[in-house]
Amino acid sequence: MTMGPAEGGPGTGPTVLRMLLGTQLRRLRESSGVTREGAGWEIRASESKISRMELGRVGFKERDVADLLTLYGVTASEEREALLKLARDANSPGWWHRYGDVLPNWFQSYLGLEAAAALIRSYEVQFVPGLLQTREYARAVVLLGHGRAAPAEIERRVALRMQRQRLLHRENPPQLWAVVDEAALRRPIGGPRVMREQVAALIEATKSPNIRLQVIPFAAGGHAAAGGAFTILRFGDRELPDIVYIEQLTSALYLDKRDDLDYYAVAMERLCVEAEPPERTPGILGGILDDLYPG
Repeated sequence: MTMGPAEGGPGTGPTVLRMLLGTQLRRLRESSGVTREGAGWEIRASESKISRMELGRVGFKERDVADLLTLYGVTASEEREALLKLARDANSPGWWHRYGDVLPNWFQSYLGLEAAAALIRSYEVQFVPGLLQTREYARAVVLLGHGRAAPAEIERRVALRMQRQRLLHRENPPQLWAVVDEAALRRPIGGPRVMREQVAALIEATKSPNIRLQVIPFAAGGHAAAGGAFTILRFGDRELPDIVYIEQLTSALYLDKRDDLDYYAVAMERLCVEAEPPERTPGILGGILDDLYPG
């Protein structure tokens, strides 16, 4: 079982600690023959609450974990203390906690998963991936959805996006493999100057060993992910399943069922085949600079 510091730096953060603890509790419950309903009764909660705990979707009360361990027959003090410590660590707030005033609850979960992922694979059709946006491009994107917000709120939202990007430059960073539709690179978000800086920044990003960027050209026509953007997150701990993240206007979907994962994994592989190879990306981006945003 992996444990580590709070999210935002290297190692495993509270979101994944919740997932790890939930996995351990599910295994202990199943091996002891206790149903979710029975476990819920023990801690004065519903069956659905137990399900959410086992998926790592909610926080843990240390008393509830202790009661469940007793119910599951875990009596060894060393094992109990390790799991109770995991529960305490899993309740530590992530770095994004201070942005709670501009951060919807459904996106907080994603930030925790993103910060703990070992591999982030994304497909973008409308915008440059958030982890690769320049400050001015990010500001232009934020204004599209929050144009009536006060300037201070806009800056808070931009700062949050910039803070997210620190994970790509930390010690032991995740691998980012992004596939971007050519339309996103030619759509003049923020105007020519902003786009010129953004495309130049993408060219620079391709030099990073942990970043792989591919472009799907217009010439590819229709492709495997015609339904829209999505991200697949993979974690270093083999006990944790991949998660597919699909963002919507006011909410998001988190998919972890095997059928869904297989479907999106196949779609992503097909996208990578249909896109231009990564080694051609700098040349494609340079061509877009010369064509649309000459300096």
